[in-house]
Amino acid sequence: MKKNIAIVSLLAVSIKSALAGPVSPENSLPKDTTKVIDIEEVVVIATPKENNRLRQQATSSTSFSQSAMRNNSVTSVKSLSALVPNLFIPEYGSKLTTSVYIRGIGSRINTPAVGLYVDNIPFIDKSAFDFNYSDIERIDVMRGPQGTLYGRNTMGGLIRVFTKSPFTYQGTDLRLGAATYNNYNASLTHYHRISNQFAFSVGLFYDHKGGFFKNDFNGKRIDTDNEFGGRIRAIYLPTENLKLDFTVNYEYTNQGGYPYEYTGKVKGEEDRAEYIGRISYDNACGYKRNLLNTGVNLEYQADNFILSSVTGFQYLRDHMDLDQDFTEQNIYTMMQKQNSKTLSEEIVLKSKPERRWQWTTGVSGFYQWLDTEAPVTFQKDGVNWLNSTINTNANKYMPTISMGAMSMKLNFNDVINGEQLAIPGKFSTPILNGAIFHQSTFNDLFGLKGLSFTAGLRMDYESLKLDYYSGCQFTHTYSLSGTLTPANKVIEMIPAQEFNVNNGYDGKLSHDYIQLLPKFALQYDFDSRNNIYASVSKGYRSGGYNIQMFSDLLQNDMQASMMKHVADVTIPVVNNVPMLNEEQKQMIAGMLNGMAQSPQTDVKAATLYKPEYSWNYEIGSHLTLFNGKLQTDLSAFYMDTRDQQLSRFAESGLGRITVNAGKSRSLGAEASLRAQLTDQFSLNGNYGYTYATFTDYVISETENYNGNYVPFVPKHTFAIGGQYIFPLRKNAILDNITLDANYRAAGRIYWTEQNNASQALYGTLNGRLSLNKGNGQIGFWVNNALNKDYQAFYFETMSRGFAQKGRPVQVGIDIRCRF
Repeated sequence: MKKNIAIVSLLAVSIKSALAGPVSPENSLPKDTTKVIDIEEVVVIATPKENNRLRQQATSSTSFSQSAMRNNSVTSVKSLSALVPNLFIPEYGSKLTTSVYIRGIGSRINTPAVGLYVDNIPFIDKSAFDFNYSDIERIDVMRGPQGTLYGRNTMGGLIRVFTKSPFTYQGTDLRLGAATYNNYNASLTHYHRISNQFAFSVGLFYDHKGGFFKNDFNGKRIDTDNEFGGRIRAIYLPTENLKLDFTVNYEYTNQGGYPYEYTGKVKGEEDRAEYIGRISYDNACGYKRNLLNTGVNLEYQADNFILSSVTGFQYLRDHMDLDQDFTEQNIYTMMQKQNSKTLSEEIVLKSKPERRWQWTTGVSGFYQWLDTEAPVTFQKDGVNWLNSTINTNANKYMPTISMGAMSMKLNFNDVINGEQLAIPGKFSTPILNGAIFHQSTFNDLFGLKGLSFTAGLRMDYESLKLDYYSGCQFTHTYSLSGTLTPANKVIEMIPAQEFNVNNGYDGKLSHDYIQLLPKFALQYDFDSRNNIYASVSKGYRSGGYNIQMFSDLLQNDMQASMMKHVADVTIPVVNNVPMLNEEQKQMIAGMLNGMAQSPQTDVKAATLYKPEYSWNYEIGSHLTLFNGKLQTDLSAFYMDTRDQQLSRFAESGLGRITVNAGKSRSLGAEASLRAQLTDQFSLNGNYGYTYATFTDYVISETENYNGNYVPFVPKHTFAIGGQYIFPLRKNAILDNITLDANYRAAGRIYWTEQNNASQALYGTLNGRLSLNKGNGQIGFWVNNALNKDYQAFYFETMSRGFAQKGRPVQVGIDIRCRF
């Protein structure tokens, strides 16, 4: 077998870096050049599907090196918000879900709209998106649909995360950190190349956060966090054209959560004015998660093609407790447990680089086992609220009987017994997905050097199933009396009687569909670093089932069952009351029979939400100007979205559901630049504009959201930053001092489809001062230096508004040592 140039180059870079000692590639570059460092040229990373570097592709993208992540305080995927044009990730309250929005496309619950790959392995569930970044080498954010090569749930874009290679890094990396609000962290990772054929790394981390927000109910910090875990990676090169890359990663998270302060009544008269601006709830909230990821990347280089196989397995087991009413009253709580196992496989064949015809073809698939337990429990105040609601509504229609000088008012009384009412729910929602795809790029089209055309198509098949059980059992006591006036005497008409109620849903549903995802792109390369492009691509987000909807269905059935018992014993008594005329008897019987009418529920129609589709049209350019001193990326896009998925609370407030919202339109532009002004001074910045509005979203004659802004989509995002390196004289105690500063902003952000609540444009100032000596560094940093007050997240439930505030100013220190 002939030697392969790509493998030899990889080994050469790896061996050279290893022999040079524990120095990162980006720090080992010569410092006597005033050029922007292109991290794709510095760090060699294998990607199974692409033949060209990101800035050579017809897509809008942003990459972060490890130093850029450190200088911008990127410690998780949520830290990327606003650092990337048109990227917004609201702080949801815990790691249960990571809501990523790009260009007007995003998701709060259920299926994501932006994909995540870690070392080429897909993360299917958003509950796994927010993980520790202690061993990350590079992050790529690709904007716009990536469905042709990456499939489902990448219609907004794709985030690719790559961990450090033990062939590239050598030695031991120790990091320690501390910050205000009782934050501490530590990580230790060792990278070791045993031979030219085998290298491995092993690392551990621990992270403690003391919490930023207090619960006025008990005076304790809500958002505490304790995390620990580790990663093992091993790379084996048995021959010069075969590579095996193994990874195992485990994390445990134990969070407090959901620091939602009360903002006021949305409808009706305010009854909790003293709690506005305060966090106050009586039941403990929190989130615990066990997350295990393991996988193997296999790459075989033949003479004319590259074969890749990526196998991944993810195990996720978590537990969430939530005070669902978010108030000091003990109304109702929710618990959710997930047990998820996902097995994925992808086999890709692609051409060698630098060919006139470049192609990629492959098959992929995954199977996810997901079991969810999600009971809702009405507590003491909640049971009282249900009883009050039932009796108030019924007594509004109870007539007053006239008897000459006296009258009698009928009093309806129906009470759920006990201080708790549990509505359990157990659900199994397995997903089977399979796809076949191909993409070809024809270079030097029509003999014109630099002109290329790309065409691709993916056929994606998905099968969804739902095995559900949700039910409730309880007793209620009913009585009917009459109050005589002016005698004020109570006459018992129906003595107190106890009844049993047993409602439930138990069954199975299934649904499947096939999607075709094409992509077309035309690109012209002026040279290897400058190009313009235009592309058209289709994206889709898969549908699913709203398992939290069963609480609503059961509440309706529960009330109907109770009222049937009431009607059965009340109507015969009422018919025998001589003082009531026939019209009054018919009115009471009609009311009771109407309330006792059991709803004819179509479970599939009530729980299933449809896939979301979009067509994306984009033009853009990647430029490297002024002899490498300036890199700039420009793009403009137009996106049509159909059956857009939105998250809202169910009518009862008993959980969030996903609904399809007709059509929306999103248009905008993006610009980013990096400039190396001198050897010591560099600047970077980006700006994103998104105008996303509903074009067909009519709920009823009184609810029409056409023309409203799509919620959770900032109209503007921008960030500007700079770095200055203060060189010191030779033999000084330090090599240099580095000062980094950045300002990032987003807004206006509308939180609801009604556009009745929003966050105006806001920004935070952040900075870092680093003292560097050899392979050691001491850094002092500050986030939100101006202590900007803003809403990071907002929602409405049961006619009340709640918000999570952005984190206040925080300062810290970290120490990094490589040996």
